[in-house]
Amino acid sequence: MRRQKSFQNDLTSLYLVATPIGNLSEMTPRAIEVLKSVSVIAAEDTRNTQKLLQHFQIETRLISHHAYNEKESAQGILKLLESGQNVALVSDAGYPLISDPGYMVVQAVLQAGYNVIPVSGSSAALNALIASGLVTQPFLFYGFLPSTDKDFRQALNQLKAYPMTLIFYEAPHRIKKTLAKMIPLLGDRKAVIARELTKKFEEFLRGTLSELAELDEEFKGELVLIVEGNGDPKPEVVDLSEINERIQAYIDSGISASQAIRQVAEESGLNKHDLYNAYHKTGDVS
Repeated sequence: MRRQKSFQNDLTSLYLVATPIGNLSEMTPRAIEVLKSVSVIAAEDTRNTQKLLQHFQIETRLISHHAYNEKESAQGILKLLESGQNVALVSDAGYPLISDPGYMVVQAVLQAGYNVIPVSGSSAALNALIASGLVTQPFLFYGFLPSTDKDFRQALNQLKAYPMTLIFYEAPHRIKKTLAKMIPLLGDRKAVIARELTKKFEEFLRGTLSELAELDEEFKGELVLIVEGNGDPKPEVVDLSEINERIQAYIDSGISASQAIRQVAEESGLNKHDLYNAYHKTGDVS
């Protein structure tokens, strides 16, 4: 165990600084103060962050820290802390580490014994949630769903029984396909799309998944999708005969039993070992 008293020690610190998600007026005085006081700012995209720094007349040295150089950059940031320099980590918008890089460097800094200090600010997920009109707690923030159909189905099959409100990030070119794929997996639940948050053209589209899927327009910018939780989270009753028929159908198509069981597990979200036991009559699927 290690206790961190952030402002009662002489250790150098990594500050995790949230930045505006659209409206620059939401940059906090503390965030500006921290960015001016540290020795170095590590940014997801130095071009975007440079515009932010210029707006607030922040002249701190800027370095790159993004998903493609995260491992090497984490070591570089650690060396800066070791040399007595405080560092701030920022993403393009909102909080670092929330669907953005930063986890590796936080782990490295904590393991080395330095401070990791959060600096509050805007969050697209929370902004969208509290204005959605859906139940605000408990909630589950997922971020971006997998891009492949198999992984997408598996992720939603794991989430569909949860009673908490679900929060996703989504790209505009994927939103229609995502909504259409959600309906057979989750049912036609209430949902909200939040876009252009804190900007002039901020918009909330509230309805059901099917109503939102029918929208015939192109969106711009990153979207937040809020979906209501399972209102009747009873354990799902599994039809073993149907499961076995699906496994057998795959086997009849020419693949092995283990491959067939793995495929059905991915499609259904059920445990692979439970399916194996059920198929071979040594256990039950639950």
